[in-house]
Amino acid sequence: MQPLASFAKNPPAPFGNTATEYAVDTILWPKLSKLLRQYPDINVELFIDNALTDIVAQRFDAGVRSGEQVAKDMIAVRIGPDIRAAVVGAPSYFKKRTEPKRPQDLIGHDCTNLRLSTYGGLYAWEFEKDGRELKVRVDGQLTFNGTFQMLNAALSGVGLAYVPEDLAQPHIAKGQLKRVLADWCPPYSGHHLYYPSRRQSSAAFALLVDALRYQG
Repeated sequence: MQPLASFAKNPPAPFGNTATEYAVDTILWPKLSKLLRQYPDINVELFIDNALTDIVAQRFDAGVRSGEQVAKDMIAVRIGPDIRAAVVGAPSYFKKRTEPKRPQDLIGHDCTNLRLSTYGGLYAWEFEKDGRELKVRVDGQLTFNGTFQMLNAALSGVGLAYVPEDLAQPHIAKGQLKRVLADWCPPYSGHHLYYPSRRQSSAAFALLVDALRYQG
């Protein structure tokens, strides 16, 4: 799940970067807002896209992806903590349905799908437990191409959603959502800013990288 962001310094040539809506809202924007206040001559363009865009072919200067998705020939800088997925549904949904105990049980549930333009199809929910990896293709009434819309659908009681844990946690704490299959959702490598190793970095781009670098 990735948005697209492009960064530009005025007047020199602009920078470009790819990422997801989730990464822009939760990682990029909180850090960029501080950078922009400190350096008012740096201009930033954010473009949301769930596709795994080829940043070289599309002439972007950098991209944002989870660690395991970054190509080996790229320079990668961690900008966020590890991520964990959560399968959630509203209490009203579970009044009518039995909670899934295994990923295979999702076949009998209404699940909100995520469409990824890169693959031209629907994202298969990914699970892992005791070294066993499973991908489940779910079905339901709704399909979105954005994470926040999937979360809202779950909150409305339409069905189950597969979303980042940190987005779901506040609603779980308030009793608005219930989590299932937690033991099948281990953490995975967090978001990284990546760019070609042959890229000649400007002073403004170096400032951007330092501002986004994860300090955890």
